[in-house]
Amino acid sequence: MRNINKIKISANTKIHQAMKIISNGAIQIAIAVDKKGKLIGTLTDGDIRNGFLNGLNLDSLVKSIIFKNPIVAKQNYSKEKLLNLALSKKVNQIPVVDKNNKVKGIYVLDELLKIKSKSNKVVIMAGGKGMRLRPLTKNLPKPMLKVGNKPILQTLIEKFYDSGFKNFIFCVNYKSKIIKDFFGDGGKFGVKIEYIHEKKRMGTAGAISLIKKKILQEPFFVINGDLLTNLNFEKMLDFHYKHNSKATMCVKEYNIDSPYGEVTLKNENISSIEEKPRHKFFVNAGVYILDPKCTRLIPKKFYDMHSLFKKILSKKYKTVSFPLGEYWVDIGRFGDYKKAKLEYFSQF
Repeated sequence: MRNINKIKISANTKIHQAMKIISNGAIQIAIAVDKKGKLIGTLTDGDIRNGFLNGLNLDSLVKSIIFKNPIVAKQNYSKEKLLNLALSKKVNQIPVVDKNNKVKGIYVLDELLKIKSKSNKVVIMAGGKGMRLRPLTKNLPKPMLKVGNKPILQTLIEKFYDSGFKNFIFCVNYKSKIIKDFFGDGGKFGVKIEYIHEKKRMGTAGAISLIKKKILQEPFFVINGDLLTNLNFEKMLDFHYKHNSKATMCVKEYNIDSPYGEVTLKNENISSIEEKPRHKFFVNAGVYILDPKCTRLIPKKFYDMHSLFKKILSKKYKTVSFPLGEYWVDIGRFGDYKKAKLEYFSQF
């Protein structure tokens, strides 16, 4: 999805200004919005030419020639739905709006068609019991909790699908039948899903040891099944390859504001005082890319990603971080779940 900042106009933009914006924008369209960023309509070269035929000139305002009923898409549309919409309506550009009709970007048909399928596997850890979300998870695995009227797992699949990833491995344990019955082999979602059943809980990395080596022949994703993110997975994979990494961890900046004035001491002497400072650090975002070589380091027992990355580092394998600037929420507690439900339609 493209940003619209360079093709954005108002109803009071002059035609000669709009022509320049359309010409420089490369996708032959301008998006008209009001002061709140809400969609007014679209403007193309054809609209301008019709305006000239009706007596307008270069200094006329575009308000009278804006097309006010364009085909639009919601943020949660899958790539398949977007393609069907563009092809059925015979349009090349589709503005994307949120529930308040604010424009969030624009899809271009040619770019949607150019997304290539990737053979890299996506391993989703979906075997946990979600004890901190009881009673919601008493009869339902946490990744199947609904956010935005669909299971968390479904949104994850759709986000990967939009980036061209279609080969999934679900590591399941708790209430696994519910997951298998809903997703099956993945056919109805346009993907292929295989299942690894953990006979006992194996943590965020242990289940990888159960996957046959011949299946993992190239770098693969590992992601926790209880998070939602707008991360560009294709860019993360490109980053992994570019840096010749053996293990890449997605990290999220986290800030904590201290409620106190902090005093730095040198022996008994005060060397500095800082009033209510902000501490910035990075946290593990639960998304990884691993080289198949790393699977040799995983024992067939309960084992977490923290331990695996420590071992990878001890082996001096190239290990890099991929900073996450996009939306991300780890649904581990009731507050996180409530937050995700409130924000879903504005983000997806």
